[in-house]
Amino acid sequence: MEKRTLHTVLSPRLLDLYTLSDATIVIIDVFRATSTIATALSHGATAVFPVADVEKCKQLGAELNAITAGERNGQVIEGLLHGNSPAEYPSTFIDGKQLVLTTTNGTKLLKMALDQGAAQIITGSFVNLGSVCQFLEKSQKNVILACSGWKDRFNLEDTLFAGAVADQLSEKFAMNCDSTLMAKQMYQLHKEDMTNFIRNTSHWHRLKAFGLEKDLEFCVTPGAAEVLPLYNPKTAALTAAAIS
Repeated sequence: MEKRTLHTVLSPRLLDLYTLSDATIVIIDVFRATSTIATALSHGATAVFPVADVEKCKQLGAELNAITAGERNGQVIEGLLHGNSPAEYPSTFIDGKQLVLTTTNGTKLLKMALDQGAAQIITGSFVNLGSVCQFLEKSQKNVILACSGWKDRFNLEDTLFAGAVADQLSEKFAMNCDSTLMAKQMYQLHKEDMTNFIRNTSHWHRLKAFGLEKDLEFCVTPGAAEVLPLYNPKTAALTAAAIS
């Protein structure tokens, strides 16, 4: 039986070079959207509605009586009460509630994948690495690991996560993809001291300036929020899916 394929997209600008209609797309935005989505769902949120537009976030939040949250350039958006910090969504706050979220990079990329006909969309970060790999291994689809980057530019943290996924699934997929090879080898080189390596990244320094270093340390903690966020196109929401 021919192996399924796995490709890594290093920037949203490259997404249209890939066929999405037969693949599971993993939206990756380690700092911090996909880490926050996993955290909220693992703490009992009933749904996360990812939206690309701030006004849409406010409108949908009002319609659903949901929590509205988001950031631009790392800071809470004016007019929204909550930001994109995983620490803002403990179970005591988010359990049983819905969250409408807009971010600089991750929610924008998710919309792009939808517009380009993605067959299936999940979100991934180090905090739910195990759930992502387990789901992809059992899925019958090809896989595209889509890195959100920073305003369409390459970043290290998303690529490292793609490398971690590729490392765990290397026996299950055909990976004739230089981006995946590079990501996997970079992860293998730095996995024993990953936090210190990621401290060198531009996004770490950008968010550290806002006092968010604890957020960043959490976001690179494997297994800190094990859940599988699966996008439902009928509801336009991410919910925690069972992995069977």
